[in-house]
Amino acid sequence: MTTNGYKAWPKERTRELFAKPFNDLLSQAHQALRDNFPHNKIQCSTLYNIKTGGCPENCGYCSQSAHYNTDLKKQPLDSLENVISAAKAAKDGGASRFCMGAAWRSPRQPDLDVVKAMIKAVKGMGLETCVTLGMVSEDQADQLKEVGLDYYNHNIDTSEEFYRYVVTTRTFDDRLKTLDNVSGAGIKVCCGLIIGMGESSNDHMEALMTLANLPQPPESVPINMLIPMDGTPMANAAKVHPFDFVRVIAVARIMMPRSYVRLSAGRSAMSDEMHALCLFAGANSIFFGDKLLTTENSSITRDEMLLQKLGIGIE
Repeated sequence: MTTNGYKAWPKERTRELFAKPFNDLLSQAHQALRDNFPHNKIQCSTLYNIKTGGCPENCGYCSQSAHYNTDLKKQPLDSLENVISAAKAAKDGGASRFCMGAAWRSPRQPDLDVVKAMIKAVKGMGLETCVTLGMVSEDQADQLKEVGLDYYNHNIDTSEEFYRYVVTTRTFDDRLKTLDNVSGAGIKVCCGLIIGMGESSNDHMEALMTLANLPQPPESVPINMLIPMDGTPMANAAKVHPFDFVRVIAVARIMMPRSYVRLSAGRSAMSDEMHALCLFAGANSIFFGDKLLTTENSSITRDEMLLQKLGIGIE
């Protein structure tokens, strides 16, 4: 997004946000949330793994990469029947969006045809649909749009500068190209970050600037906290300080006020108090369900109890 030839969020303006006193930042972020979304409401999505392991990419955080020995059992593309069953359970549990993830660099056409059938079936159940399938071409994005896909997830993970320390089998520009293809097809973009891979606060700033300064900021911005996985290069990554994570949530809300900011991976390790701070700071979406792809998620029972205590309802 540009205004009179200038970025909407230049570095100086973004740096000022990160430098704000914590309480002032949270106050500004909470006001941005209240100005743009219904008060005390949260959107719930469910993430379901439709194909596990064997990915040729070498993302340093991922247990599904074929480059690492993580003892993850590789599984082929799931059946349509299983996906429909999982989507029904998600809807019954309160989710309004069903997200399907496959461990691919990019989908082959026969596999894409199967995924398209899954999208049609889930859409027919009255759920929003989202998929994350790796890199997609313009033609593949057009095919997904034709069957009614609502969102495509393709995270940039981190800043362009730090990206080479995360993965070397693709480039940062490859990521942006897929985002262009998806948005060009008229599909809403879901794109966010992973916090805790060894990056700096400057990387958080640069990554959020990348997203906020896209021609159209992502409609959905998942913020993940790294879950260190045994066997991956990031298995021993240092834990993220809760205040640093909350600060990223707050800045994301201010820079992209009309986007859903989603608490994603890592919630099982967050206290109720950290959850509450994140929700006050601008997060208004969560992944609902006991599992996220190959990792544990905050339990449904815990989430229901927490939202009840906070007086937050589900959209």
